[in-house]
Amino acid sequence: MSTKAQFEQAAEDVKKLTKSPSNEEKLKLYGLYKQATAGNNTASRPWAVQLEACAKHDAWTAEKDKACETCYQEYVDLVKVLQSKYA
Repeated sequence: MSTKAQFEQAAEDVKKLTKSPSNEEKLKLYGLYKQATAGNNTASRPWAVQLEACAKHDAWTAEKDKACETCYQEYVDLVKVLQSKYA
């Protein structure tokens, strides 16, 4: 199975977790997913009062310049860890 196929499967598997991951884990997943699917974040940072939007922006920006394949693999690895914790 290709890394991209594993990534796509992991993106589906994470929706099936019986318990919710921590906010930090969710943000890591978000950042990796966005970097893998959309590339570098080019949007300006939201207003500081928009806490959720800022957190997502920062999580995506933290993955800046990572290659798609690297993000795919890191995402898959993280989902495996989350499955062992929250399945």
